[in-house]
This record gives sequence, C-alpha cells and structure tokens, in this order.
Amino acid sequence: MIRHLYSLILIIVSPIILLRLYIRGFGLPAYRLRIKERFGKYCFPANFDRQKTTILIHAVSVGEVVAAEPLIKELIARHPEYQIFITTMTPTGSARVQALFSSEIFHCYLPYDFPLVMYKFVKKMNPSLLIIMETELWPNLINACKKLNIRLLLANARLSKKSAEGYARVYRLTKDMLRKIDVIAAQSEADARRIISLGAEPNDTFIVGNLKFNVGHNFQKDIGCPLFSQIENSGRNVIIAASTRKGEERKILGAIKIVQKVIPNVLLIIVPRHPERFDSVYDLVKREGFTCLRRSTGKIFSEETQIVVGDSMGELNTYYSISDIAFVGGSLVDAGCQNILEPAALSLPIVVGPSQYNFASICENLRIKGGLITVRDQKELAVEFLKLIQDKSLRSTMGAIALAEFNANQEALPKLLEIIERQLN
Repeated sequence: MIRHLYSLILIIVSPIILLRLYIRGFGLPAYRLRIKERFGKYCFPANFDRQKTTILIHAVSVGEVVAAEPLIKELIARHPEYQIFITTMTPTGSARVQALFSSEIFHCYLPYDFPLVMYKFVKKMNPSLLIIMETELWPNLINACKKLNIRLLLANARLSKKSAEGYARVYRLTKDMLRKIDVIAAQSEADARRIISLGAEPNDTFIVGNLKFNVGHNFQKDIGCPLFSQIENSGRNVIIAASTRKGEERKILGAIKIVQKVIPNVLLIIVPRHPERFDSVYDLVKREGFTCLRRSTGKIFSEETQIVVGDSMGELNTYYSISDIAFVGGSLVDAGCQNILEPAALSLPIVVGPSQYNFASICENLRIKGGLITVRDQKELAVEFLKLIQDKSLRSTMGAIALAEFNANQEALPKLLEIIERQLN
C-alpha cells in the first residue's frame, strides 16, 4: 500500500520533475537531451542479446560510476561472455561512463521510478543481476526485479546517520525495499548497523569495505592543454579546493585572501562540484577581486594569476596531481564531504571541514593517523593552509600517511566479486 502511495505522489509531481530538468538545462544543456530515456523510451541496440547473462549496474552519478569502475573492469576481464549495462541519472554520470568504458558496455539513463515504466524497462532488458551502487533505493525498480525473479545486490552500501534518519521517516517503505534485496554489501560496520536497523535482513548483510579504495589512480595529463604543465613548472605552492558546493567558495576565498597576504604567490585551483555552477563561481572569484582564469578558455597562465577555476569534466585527478595541498569540498557546508580517497591516492595532505558524514569512518581514521586535518571555519582553514605551505616535511608526512591508508584498504573488490559470483551461479 505504501509503495502505491509513493507511486501516486511521483506521478502527481512529474510535471515539477520535468520543469526541474528544463531549469537545470540552462546551466547544463545535456539535461534537456535524451528525455525519452527518462520515461523508458530506450531503443536497445541491435548487438544487445537478451539471451546472454546481463548484469545491470545502476550508478546514479559521477561518484557512483567512479566507485563502480574497478568492479566493472574486473567483470569485463573475468567474464567477457557477460553483457554489462550501466544506468545513470545525470549527464555528468553518463559522460563519465562513456569516457571510462566507451563501447565495452551498454548505457542509458534509468527511467524515472513510475511502476509500469520501470517494469517494462527491466522486463525488456531481462538482467540476471541488478547491482545498485551505494544507497540509491527505488521502490518500483526493486519491486519490478522481485516480480521478474531478478537477483538484487546493494553494493558499496553506505548510510550516514543523517540519511538513516530520513529513511526512518518512511520506515515501512524502506523496510519493504531492503527485505526484497538479496544481498547487501556494506562499506563499514556502522553502515551495516544502520541498514539493518531500517529493516534489512542481518543474514543477508555483509561488511566488505569501501570499493573506492580499489579505484585506480593512474591517469594521463591533458597534453592538449598547456595549463597543467605551466602550473606544475611555475614553482608556486598550489592549493586545490575540489568539488566545492554552493556557499563554500566564499569561505575558501576568504581563507585564501589571508594566506596570500602572507605568501603572495600561492595559487588556488577551485573546482566546483556541479558544472552548472562554473559560471557563478567564476563571477564570484572576479567580484572578490582576484586575478583569475578559467581552464576552458585556453588562456595563458601567468605570475599574476591568483586563482584558476577548473571548469572541466574528468580532470580532477590531474588537478590534484599538480597541487601541494587538497581541500575537499562539501565539508564546510552541510553536504557530508566529497571523495577524500582521490587526493589520498595521490599522496596529498588533506584538509576538510566539519561535515564528513559521507566519509565519516575514513576521515576519522585518517585524522587519528595524521593524514587529514579538520577545520571549523575559514579562519582555521587559512591557519592550516599557511602551516602546510610553510612546512614541506609536514606535507610529505601527511601525504605518505594518506597514501598508506589508501593502499591498506583494498579488500572490498575481491569480497564483492565473490558475492557476485555466488549470485550468478
């Protein structure tokens, strides 16, 4: 009954959903493309074989796609006879899939969770296994899979205290979904405990670790853009503020003003989390009086440049690689912190704000061991930036600790692969 009520509400608000797509399209035009896919109107390509073993992996956006990367690559290597189909919900997630896998997999947007639309989509695809990355729970998707006897795996599952409280408000619906999932592979004991408290079967819930530790950190710099080599060869101290959220950039800029009064040639690279905010962040930087350039313009980097706005996709690791210190965004506002494992894999000292619930256990471990610093506000951020800039030995020590922690936590992938093999046999 509760799922039917959810479906009714979803249908009623569907015009608002479409309006939101249209509005978001002003910032990122790709949101206005492939609308039919969002309502299940996807034409399966001629080379898609419904008789083959198909694994459907749902990764809502970029972060989930990145987390799924090592799993997908290993499945392709081990089982070339399988078909891998990836669904996302965002254009940036879609672009990341195409960049990582090209023609190796099939891809489209997952339809909105209307009951009939979702049922027809899943039935037409007929996967042997659905893997949902992290905690993207769609009631009608899950229900359709159970009706069609499709195995369900919740992989790399995480559930912060804040998210758990939200799911608890619709406990009956949440419990119904979780009980229909065959296996839950949780990132940590705390995640598993919260998921079980919401109705998951304890015997079907396992702790496997965080798959993002298995993400490879080899990359190539964009040789088509001289900006990266110019920065790298400038001899300047470089701070990156990565994946920043609305309301956060102003605090970071305030901290950098303090830093540059003491050490004028410090360079800040600021990379907003959402591409539709590239323009507004650049405008903010200019209003604050900084000499600034955008990565997308191709303009020459100079000694006068104080801030670079990283308005490009798929290059975050490259930005990290030319930096000395990493601030990870989503932490000075209440967004739970973005992925701290990327800078850890590149041996960078990490600074974050107090909001860390997306990576709570990892942040805490790194803080205790000395690879990460937590700050409360822009003043403390400036203090820690100055401390790290002035102490190369401290930067090296923190970076080494961060990398060691990254390398020591590689168990998630083999454990998850073992679970998948069991589900398919």
